[in-house]
Amino acid sequence: MMMIFLCMGYFNSEKMDARPSAEIEAVMAECQPHTEKLYETGKVLLDAGLESEIKNLRRVDGKVMVTDGPFTESKEMIGSVFIFEAEDMDEAIELASIHPTTQMNIGEEFGWRIEIRPVHFFKNDK
Repeated sequence: MMMIFLCMGYFNSEKMDARPSAEIEAVMAECQPHTEKLYETGKVLLDAGLESEIKNLRRVDGKVMVTDGPFTESKEMIGSVFIFEAEDMDEAIELASIHPTTQMNIGEEFGWRIEIRPVHFFKNDK
């Protein structure tokens, strides 16, 4: 039975922000062939890049409070998410390993990494 996995791609914002935008654009262009190879598996359900704006919502004293993020003090941020199907965690690791985060040497310099998590659905019958 196929399982669904959520992957979050992290990066070090200070290291990437320190580089000229033209250099970052060139690096992102180099990512494309790796991304296409991942899509060719036919198992990717969603792939999205994330903007840097973050809002945190939490309940405090019975009211919803909205604050600017990120919640934790960290130079590491989530830059992308992708969701795919796989038989098990071993196949999920194999598929995520195709992603540019793990394929490109520059990723080490920018603190790129991927977190993989199995997704459990809560069904709404309404």
